[in-house]
Amino acid sequence: MNLADKFDEYLKANLPRAASFHPHYEKALGVMLLAGGKHFRAQLVLGVVNALRPELTKAAMPVALGVEMMHTYSLIHDDLPAMDNADFRRGTPTLHKTYDEVTAILAGDALNTHSFLLIAEAGLPDFVRCACVRELAKGAGVNGMVLGQAIDCYFENKPLNLSQLEFLHIHKTACLIAASLKIGAIITEASQKEQDKIYEVGIRLGLVFQIADDIIDATSNAEEAGKPVGHDKSKNSFTNLLGLEGAKAAKAEHLALIQAELKTLPNSIENMIQNLISKYLKD
Repeated sequence: MNLADKFDEYLKANLPRAASFHPHYEKALGVMLLAGGKHFRAQLVLGVVNALRPELTKAAMPVALGVEMMHTYSLIHDDLPAMDNADFRRGTPTLHKTYDEVTAILAGDALNTHSFLLIAEAGLPDFVRCACVRELAKGAGVNGMVLGQAIDCYFENKPLNLSQLEFLHIHKTACLIAASLKIGAIITEASQKEQDKIYEVGIRLGLVFQIADDIIDATSNAEEAGKPVGHDKSKNSFTNLLGLEGAKAAKAEHLALIQAELKTLPNSIENMIQNLISKYLKD
């Protein structure tokens, strides 16, 4: 069984539980976690651990699930009527459509906070858990993903230049992807130099991930993408700013830079990231 399958099995066995007389709160917590998706960020956490210290992969599972819950909370809130007002995510009706807006907001809040509980209770040394919590909070919080989302929403229908667009998506998307890689390195107790290098690769990988998503939005249909497409026409996207061919060229340029940066990391890390790029980010 590969890492992605092992994580999927772990996720299904460890959905958040909240027994009460509420008719659907507990079920709502797991809907988007179970709706599929690449689990890309969780795979990055586990991929680094498995590459450097495979004996710690099992202990890293709750941390990877915490990262996945943080990402899923962001999707639930991103789809809300106040933001993208999306009807589908991962081919599944969004929570505010299945239930109501209150349920969607609270389910997102719950997954956000539960992610830190999972890390705090993982079977890892205290200083490792503390460092993982810190990194996740940085990547997802005030100066990370939330800042990117704030810029994305505020500047809708207000075109940005390329440096501003990259700043937006470095924060909205790349910071959590880079944090995922670094968290894996933290779990293995890699050197600070290695942690910093892998984080830098993660930032560029996150930009590639976003450019690829923009290209999908511009060229795919809702069935293929598993979510509404064409919504980016009012957004600051790479395809809107650079055109489709320009976005493809930017993606290829960043991928080439990643290839060079990977040469400075252990071969096992290079191979892991190359495999994920081939699986998810190649045309």
